[in-house]
Amino acid sequence: MSDSPAIDKARRRKAVAKGARGRVTMTDIARAAGCSQATVSFVLNNSPGIKLSQQTRERVIEAARTLGYTAPAFSALHPALPAFEEPAFEGLDGVIGFAVDQLATSPEAVVAIEGARQASWNAGNVLLVAQTLGDAVMEPRAIAALTKRGISALIYMTIFTREITAPDYLYGLDIPVILLNCYTSDYAFPAVVPSEIAGGQNSTRHLISHGHRRIATITGEPWMQAAQDRLKGYRRALATADIPFDPELVVEGDWSASAGYAATVKLLALKDRPTAIFCQNDRTAIGCYEALKEAGLHIPQDISVVGYDDEEIARHLFPPLTTSILPHMAMGQWAIEQLEAPAVPGRGRYPITKLECPLVERESVRAMVAV
Repeated sequence: MSDSPAIDKARRRKAVAKGARGRVTMTDIARAAGCSQATVSFVLNNSPGIKLSQQTRERVIEAARTLGYTAPAFSALHPALPAFEEPAFEGLDGVIGFAVDQLATSPEAVVAIEGARQASWNAGNVLLVAQTLGDAVMEPRAIAALTKRGISALIYMTIFTREITAPDYLYGLDIPVILLNCYTSDYAFPAVVPSEIAGGQNSTRHLISHGHRRIATITGEPWMQAAQDRLKGYRRALATADIPFDPELVVEGDWSASAGYAATVKLLALKDRPTAIFCQNDRTAIGCYEALKEAGLHIPQDISVVGYDDEEIARHLFPPLTTSILPHMAMGQWAIEQLEAPAVPGRGRYPITKLECPLVERESVRAMVAV
């Protein structure tokens, strides 16, 4: 029986993969075996209570062997592989701390951590993660626990993009500190945030380029910097195209599908309703879709819709949603890369890095038909 095309391709790339990074990860195996990384983990660690088909198990094991994967548990189960050798840590002494205020309820944090994890593992470093909830008592204890584990650097992340007043203990650390999705007014630490104004501007400009001039937007909560900046981008795009700003077309939401539904109903009740709606996140767009379909309107034939964030659901809506990527994966990778950059002496010299929110064009936008 011949190997699958994915396994054959993996075998041909074996030498390249090992030579380029020196080690094979579960992500590599998942790609070669055509399954999720979780499935690979279950198979290679022989996790109890997980029901997988024998065919899937064999495909994962064959991909691991082909790529030259080594790990203690896998070597014990499959002794045909070479014995596992403890990797020699280089560069960042092996361990990097990652403190985030919200983890359990935030996909953004998980994505940023995965970006940092990938960049860390490529250099043979381990990432230790702590959720702090921004608690004045527990956060310093959590960071102290990380430093006692011998971390060589700390990534400090907030879920909501904002300016923060960095706690004194961050200034007192004798290791590099990187701010992710937040920044300080004194620019004391390297910091990275999404380029939200440009993102809002690009989303609106995309609709304008398709002939739309009556463009509505459903915002997030107005106290949030992301909502403020996306609205600024919306207004800039209109001004650049000489389209008058109409406050009637701006409806406040709260990032939820329910708010998107209610706001869309309100917009459809206008005497001169919009031809396009810029929803400032994908969950808002879900509610927008429902309200439009309930009103008997078709997307994009009757009205175009743009979202923001590029959550997994965006590509599975009908029609698939045009949206912008919130670059938390790239931000996590950027944070790790900064640890290899030369330190800047003194404080107040680190500019805020803003990463682009690229637009992903799908099928929810249509060019206006001239009447």
